[in-house]
Amino acid sequence: MSNDGRLTICQISDIHCGSPYFVPDLLERSILEINDYAPTAVVVSGDLTDAGYRQEFEQSAEYVGQFRCENLMVIPGNHDSRNVGYIHFERLFGERYSVIEFEDAIMVGVDSSEPDLNDGRVGREHYGFIRDCFQSAGDKLKIFVVHHHLIPIPGTGRERNIIFDAGDILELLSELEVDLILSGHKHVPYSWRLENMFIVNAGTASTTRLRGNTRPCYNIIEIENGRVRVFRKYPFKERELIVDFDSDTREYSRFEDKIDSEIPSSPYGGPSSLGDR
Repeated sequence: MSNDGRLTICQISDIHCGSPYFVPDLLERSILEINDYAPTAVVVSGDLTDAGYRQEFEQSAEYVGQFRCENLMVIPGNHDSRNVGYIHFERLFGERYSVIEFEDAIMVGVDSSEPDLNDGRVGREHYGFIRDCFQSAGDKLKIFVVHHHLIPIPGTGRERNIIFDAGDILELLSELEVDLILSGHKHVPYSWRLENMFIVNAGTASTTRLRGNTRPCYNIIEIENGRVRVFRKYPFKERELIVDFDSDTREYSRFEDKIDSEIPSSPYGGPSSLGDR
């Protein structure tokens, strides 16, 4: 918890070191901005690399090592599990399943990737881990982190990469009264409300593999006295509030429609080559 009583979590995703679309300036700027926030925790929600090769992982580890934060959660994405990349992930970042507990919140991260596949799966063998972590958390705010998204994202075309067992996972998380789900994967920032959960998808922070008018961005989550505010932050630009909800009363405001209609002014905006993420 920060000195002012606020829990700040910065989520960055899909940095794709090694990709021809990777822009080092964007990632370096994002890291500087995140460090300026002095966050309680930093989440890197997958696809640190483009093809899972050793040199890509070593480059991404150098960048991740620049975050000045004691609480760091890193999970792999589908690109990281290519070419047996999960071996390098475990060597450089540790376990692919992790949990971080705070005074008023708990954050559980799982690996949804499959070797050399774009599709995702959590798997029933890991449901017990998820259940045990959240059931022992009591009344703490519950945050679940996964790379693949659990429901489709607008503007992503024919949906093929949703988690195979998404229905079972959503049922489990709803039963456990999870408040916030953080994911990445499709490079499209968006948010959904489902039951009493908010599902917040991060865009790519440091590549120009962008769809339509989306821009490179990352998320900032501020939690204070049960109130959760999620901001979208564009490198070199101001941040924008996208979700504001009370975890006790479940009252919420969502600002996605306004943001999605805006035309980007960033030089990194605009269409680019698309395909499976």
